[in-house]
Amino acid sequence: MKWQVKYALENLNKDVVGRCTAECVQNDVIKIVIKEQPDVLAAISDAYTISKEIANQYVQENPNIDFLCGYRKECVWDGEAISYLQKNNIGWGNFGTLHSAALNGNANVAEQKIFAFANRLIRQYGIVDKVDREFDRVFQVTLKNRHTIRIGLIPDYEPTSDNVRSLWKTFGPVHIAWNINPSGNPCATALEAGEDLGCKVLKTEGMKSYLQTL
Repeated sequence: MKWQVKYALENLNKDVVGRCTAECVQNDVIKIVIKEQPDVLAAISDAYTISKEIANQYVQENPNIDFLCGYRKECVWDGEAISYLQKNNIGWGNFGTLHSAALNGNANVAEQKIFAFANRLIRQYGIVDKVDREFDRVFQVTLKNRHTIRIGLIPDYEPTSDNVRSLWKTFGPVHIAWNINPSGNPCATALEAGEDLGCKVLKTEGMKSYLQTL
């Protein structure tokens, strides 16, 4: 049994109220049984990056799965993989997303919890015409005035210069580094890093108003 499957089973079977149980059914696929909710078949991946090719391989080998889980904390999802899974009615995200989705009975439509609110919000702005998701945390946004910008999401509580520079280094230049954590604020060093790189570091509260100036 692979390490990520082992840990996923251990964590699911820790449910102290006895509402959730899980077992391995084959290879990387586990079955989650929740009282009063549909059973969930989930593939547990140890990949650092989940591309469309990897997602397709899991689906081809396990056509009945409800959810594809990227177990590593640092796992990154390619936008084409996300689109492919959604078109096939398969949820995607980290272990926390899988657990919540199984409990809520919506595993087939669930998406990575960390970025879900920002993904919905940016599409609801009246000034936004189109959103192309390049990665789980990077969007190319076309405004109704035809201005196109690239936005990267930073979920950290209080982003530092390292967070901003790491986003830029890993995913390429962005116009906006969006701190999506509602509780904290970017450190002064994060704002300075943004200025050095030529991007804005913004909280959610300032996003819409800034886009309206473009």
